[in-house]
Amino acid sequence: MHPSRLSRLVARSFIGLGLWAALAAAQAGELTIYSSVEADNLKIFSERFSKAHPSIKINWVRDSTGIIQARLMAEKDNPRNDVIFGHAATDLLSLDQMGLFMPYAPKGVEKLDARYRDKKAAPTWTGLWGFASAVCFNTVEAAKRNIPKPQQWSDLTKPVYRGQITMPNPASSGTGFLNVAGWVQIMGKDKAWAFMDGLHANIAAYSHSGSKPCNQVAAGEYVVGISLPGRAADLKSKGAPLDAVIPSDGIGWEMQGVSIMKTTANAADAKTFVDWAVSEAAMEAYAARVEVVAYPVTTPKRDHMPPEVTTRMINNDFAWAAANKTALLDEWRKRYDAKTEPKK
Repeated sequence: MHPSRLSRLVARSFIGLGLWAALAAAQAGELTIYSSVEADNLKIFSERFSKAHPSIKINWVRDSTGIIQARLMAEKDNPRNDVIFGHAATDLLSLDQMGLFMPYAPKGVEKLDARYRDKKAAPTWTGLWGFASAVCFNTVEAAKRNIPKPQQWSDLTKPVYRGQITMPNPASSGTGFLNVAGWVQIMGKDKAWAFMDGLHANIAAYSHSGSKPCNQVAAGEYVVGISLPGRAADLKSKGAPLDAVIPSDGIGWEMQGVSIMKTTANAADAKTFVDWAVSEAAMEAYAARVEVVAYPVTTPKRDHMPPEVTTRMINNDFAWAAANKTALLDEWRKRYDAKTEPKK
């Protein structure tokens, strides 16, 4: 076979395996960024960055939190990305302990809420925004079935909700994990597992997406979906018969952050991206799409966003969540994974 033809075939095989972005990452003016941001939000954030820095091309690799984390772990000895953006803090902390990140203090980091800043002298991660838990409740379907609106987490263990609840699998969804970690911190270990046993009896299915349960409830497939308040607000604005319930006993939440890979061959552009990610302009974009941001901006909140989200967010121990994540997920899988829907 002619060498040039062989080269073309090899290049095509790399593209087919999804590795072309990794090969391109070393080029100046081009970055490969892994992200677990919801797809519709990521589209907006990506467009904002491209408008501010049109000379830098981003090759995005997006998937759910668990899938991105698994990919990063599998590639830890030979990272194929330059930056991680919009990834759960608990997972960033686990990766940081493996020495995968480049120390970098982005411009303006001192302006961020202290909860969103790495305490190390040379920070290796920076928090950007937070997302919390909510119960999406279909008022029309509930009325048909005479199902009451839940007010606290324990309500969801009552027999009236049997087969009418869906939630994300915490092994594949950051939204799912923030709930499990939150329940353990709110209730204590033993009571939390007893609660999850009762909840599991009422669960119809566990999804692999944090937003899917709310989408399913909006479509009338189920009455209750443990999901995100922002997703509930968006769907209600589009006419879905939804209420977003923020349980009175508190809600777990997660921080989304950004880090530069230590192995990047394009540190200059990676730093430019991270500087933008913590800028006021970026925070304004986030604030229009998420519950809380690391820097106070004047962006109007979305219609139907429950005001009690911020007051009911627990004092989350991210270091504890990171240290205990494997054990929590192992126990969760052993007890409940049988109801997880197949991956497509």
